[in-house]
Amino acid sequence: MQVQVRGRNMEVTPALKDYVEKRLGKLERFLENLNEAQVTMTVEKDSHRVEVTLPLNGMILRGEETTGDMYSSIDLVVDKLEKQIDRYKGRLTRRGGRGAGETAAAALAAGEENGPRVVRTKRFAFKPMTVDEAVLQMNLLGHSFFVFSNAETEQVNVVYKRRDGNFGLIEPNF
Repeated sequence: MQVQVRGRNMEVTPALKDYVEKRLGKLERFLENLNEAQVTMTVEKDSHRVEVTLPLNGMILRGEETTGDMYSSIDLVVDKLEKQIDRYKGRLTRRGGRGAGETAAAALAAGEENGPRVVRTKRFAFKPMTVDEAVLQMNLLGHSFFVFSNAETEQVNVVYKRRDGNFGLIEPNF
């Protein structure tokens, strides 16, 4: 597996890089087609955050953990990813092994100089998927909404988690 490790506000030491590669290599036992991983380590004051993104058959598994120690954050994020992989494999088994598309989420915010502003932009390739596959991807990412290209209508849709525990679907009306 190819692991890309980046550091923000810190220098990634060879020991840290080796530790990340060793811990993420453990995930290859669960999935044979795990080819790459992107890891971002950030230090802000006393918090050490690790974000890991694993592209997998058109799906994206993502984990993020923050603790007071970088090694603990790495351990916790790998544990979180193991649980996501178990859920991913279980759902694929129940669905008969059908795949799903890539995530398509964008963070939008608007405001004045003193108000909220756009602080992060994400760009993803749209891959057509069904509503069920979009809900699966949203849950795997741990998000409360998910933007996707609906394979049935060929339009951009949004699925979201409702407060009552169910899901909603937003479709454009032209």
